[in-house]
Amino acid sequence: MERSLVDERERCNAERQRRKEIHNTLVELRGNIRVHCRVRPVLPFDRVQSSSESSSASLEEVITAISDDTVMVTCVKSGTLGQHKMFEFERVHGPDDSQNVVFEEVKPLLTSLLDGYNVCIMAYGQTGSGKTHTMVGSQPQRSLQGIIPKAAAELFRLISEKPAESHTVEVSVMEVHNNEVFDLLVPDDGGLRRDVVTTSSGTSQVTSLTYKPVCNAAEVMQIIGSVLKLRAQCPTRIHANSSRSHLIVTLTISSKSPNAAALAHACHSFDEPGASAASSSSASPCHSPCPSPSPSVSQAQFRTKLQLVDLAGSECVGMSGVSGAALWEVSCINRSLSALADVLGALAEQRPHVPYRNSKLTHLLQDVIGGDAKLLLMLCVSPTQRFLTESLHSLALGTRARQVQKDLPRQKSATLKKKNQTGAD
Repeated sequence: MERSLVDERERCNAERQRRKEIHNTLVELRGNIRVHCRVRPVLPFDRVQSSSESSSASLEEVITAISDDTVMVTCVKSGTLGQHKMFEFERVHGPDDSQNVVFEEVKPLLTSLLDGYNVCIMAYGQTGSGKTHTMVGSQPQRSLQGIIPKAAAELFRLISEKPAESHTVEVSVMEVHNNEVFDLLVPDDGGLRRDVVTTSSGTSQVTSLTYKPVCNAAEVMQIIGSVLKLRAQCPTRIHANSSRSHLIVTLTISSKSPNAAALAHACHSFDEPGASAASSSSASPCHSPCPSPSPSVSQAQFRTKLQLVDLAGSECVGMSGVSGAALWEVSCINRSLSALADVLGALAEQRPHVPYRNSKLTHLLQDVIGGDAKLLLMLCVSPTQRFLTESLHSLALGTRARQVQKDLPRQKSATLKKKNQTGAD
């Protein structure tokens, strides 16, 4: 019987894996947004309550990951039995899942970058739900590193396995604070304000954004670590270091043919004094600023983007206890997240008008949310009764996001080839 039970479990796991692969293929064909959910464990600050009388009730765990794709929410009302609500997503992580386990489910998307697709990973949830821990993590301990450092390391590992091509990588870091976009790579306290414009092709673009060339993951994290201290933060009753802005880290990958790489290497030593890369604030040995006399040879095969977004947390003013300038920050955060929900709703219902420009956040991420990028939305939720209302809002938004049928992801190399053929004709 024990052997039979083991065999049955193996068949069940194999069938579950097959079901997941079929579902992911269907998601790929439909162009839907992938949605993962992470339920964090109960933390010490959850026990900080204004009243000890309500402490036991508010600490009750009402959100549970019951399988690898289902979350169960127990809605408890005084004097009544709990009602269970089920939410299904592409992947659900429970409190015991490590940072490595979470990243393993994200990692397959990164392969698409070098295949010519744009990719975006976005963390959404209330204040204190674990978004920054999931995206950034703790740098000294490798096991506690988040998606951003692990994604950077995986990207350069994939690049190292492609010796036949030359890849250059640039990083940019922005934050959206009080509905304004700031370039954090500008040597100025708090960054420099930038504008978001819509190009003639209908895509969004940040004007005069600073890009820095990088050659490895360590350089990426050194740059990000130096600007994270510029990110707007404010202590609240919920979290001592609550982020008050949306953080957007973008890694731009350019792939060139071997001939172009050889030509760039050959002319590197003949650069004119004072020459610098047009898209970078400083020269780098991994990004040659030397222009090629033959555009047909040095034409990039593709230029793709990996956008890693740590959204600010939604919160109830009464619960956070903020006032003054922080109150205005909460208002801007909640309005931008509401704008994001409105955009997802319009896309899910296929309305003729999608209100991207109602917020700088949605305008900035227009190409990701409604474009042809591969988008993964990571929902981060708290398990306790205290945050039930906010958690339900996050789960509802994730359900709505799954209903969005985006444009099918397109390879950027194919797009460039098509443009080159049109120009030749």
